Amino acid sequence: MDTDIKDATHPLDATAVLRLLPSRPRVLALGEPTHGEDTLLEVRNALFRQLVEQEGYRTITIESDCLLGLAVDDYVVSGTGTLDEVMERGFSHGFGASAANRELVRWMRDFNEGRPRPERLRFAGFDGPLEITGAESPRRALLALHAYLAAQVDADLLPCTAGTLDRLLGADERWTEPAAMTDPARSVGRSAEAGELRLLADGLVAVLDEQTPHLIAATSREAWDRARLYGRTATGLLRYHSWMADTTPSRMTRLLGIRDAMMADNLLALAERGPVLVFAHNSHLQRHKSSMRMWDHPLLEWWSAGALVNARLGEDYAFVATALGTIRHRGVDAPPPDTVEGLLYALPEDRYLVDPARLAAALGDTPPVPRESPWFGYAPLGPAHLTDSDGLVFVKDVPES
Repeated sequence: MDTDIKDATHPLDATAVLRLLPSRPRVLALGEPTHGEDTLLEVRNALFRQLVEQEGYRTITIESDCLLGLAVDDYVVSGTGTLDEVMERGFSHGFGASAANRELVRWMRDFNEGRPRPERLRFAGFDGPLEITGAESPRRALLALHAYLAAQVDADLLPCTAGTLDRLLGADERWTEPAAMTDPARSVGRSAEAGELRLLADGLVAVLDEQTPHLIAATSREAWDRARLYGRTATGLLRYHSWMADTTPSRMTRLLGIRDAMMADNLLALAERGPVLVFAHNSHLQRHKSSMRMWDHPLLEWWSAGALVNARLGEDYAFVATALGTIRHRGVDAPPPDTVEGLLYALPEDRYLVDPARLAAALGDTPPVPRESPWFGYAPLGPAHLTDSDGLVFVKDVPES
């Protein structure tokens, strides 16, 4: 069996990844089974460099706040700000503290220096302005969308003034109240003001759509694309806040689903401008339903961003999962030999690419047992869904960053 499994492996590089696919996808998604480990981000960085230099990729997007990521993109493309500033203010989830993320941004800026704008690399976050403990106020997205439209179209076409939005939004602390995640009564998401804001946001997005030819001609396609991002984010946040105020059993399932739907919409928009490498947790990119347990809730299931994009794009979406052997500083020791990770861990290489279909064939009729993680922050590979991915990156040992 070892020889057969060995035959399913390849050296880890961009060419080998693309050879596993029927065609070059518009969205190439690389997953990770845990956050915060620079070793996995270094693998991502190396693959992105190869995709840029050998395959013409120009965009990378990661599981970070889509609005904060605009500052990183401005720095990468135009040199706006400093590297220190964008690492501090351009990422959510603490990702700006990563040395590997810093190296990615630095390399992208260096690559772009002196190149024509159409050839420059682009950076994007594709997550909503959300954390597990709550959601941002829709103020930033709503006012940015209104400002863009107000500068380009007649005032009587707009459903409201900026002052009306400001009044209805009120203090941002009302929207970001941490207790609202566990106590729906603390959420303002179904207040009269929030209901009116949802109607106004819908009206602003309608004007943006209706005035597309004029807006692109008067500004630029890039500015219009950014306004679309503001519109998606504003309506998504208002929908999310509405469900934070819900008291039915479906509340958490809907919140998880809305977040990934926002991610999917951002990925589809990025794919319109060319092939994009996506990097996020496996659970946000896989084709089958995602699931998790949270607090005292029963098992929660929802469709991931990857599943949603795959349903829309078909072969233009590809998913490469990542599995690993050890994270000893997190208490994750060598995997049991009867798991997928254990079988791959027995091979001599430190990291490699696996063809899931050939691996499944090599495993035969006796499927490996699921690996159990002693640490909540690491999600082992689900052997039942091995062939749902187009490729599998295996990293043997993840040292402390």
